Amino acid sequence: MSEDRHFQALRLLQANPDLSQRALARALGVSVGSANVCARALVEKGWVKIQNFRTSKDKRAYAYLLTPQGIEQ
Repeated sequence: MSEDRHFQALRLLQANPDLSQRALARALGVSVGSANVCARALVEKGWVKIQNFRTSKDKRAYAYLLTPQGIEQ
């Protein structure tokens, strides 16, 4: 996935940390699988941290939090 797509994802996640992968995929215009690959790449770069909602009834719900390096990017 291109660096431009990574930066688009970063901007979306910064504005909406509770965005689902399906919603992220829709906003980026890619498949859910591609959105997953993008999110994992951002985690590997250290730009995003994934945290689940402890208070959520649906334990599959996650928040994508930008790290200081992600914000800097």
